[in-house]
Amino acid sequence: MRATLAGLTVPVAFTAGDEVAEGAALLTIEAMKMQNEVRAPRPGRVVEIAVAAGSAVATGAPLLTIDDR
Repeated sequence: MRATLAGLTVPVAFTAGDEVAEGAALLTIEAMKMQNEVRAPRPGRVVEIAVAAGSAVATGAPLLTIDDR
């Protein structure tokens, strides 16, 4: 998954290896004092998390990888 907007990441809700359901809130990006949740587009397992809480992300930056179950 990639960032749809630039901002700062707020604490990530999952760790690598966790199973997620479709629509689960994975992390939040704060931009211009608004918080935007990034949700899982499909069920699967979080394989890799490319960001940490408090890190700045640019539009299109990789956030995390989800494998199909």
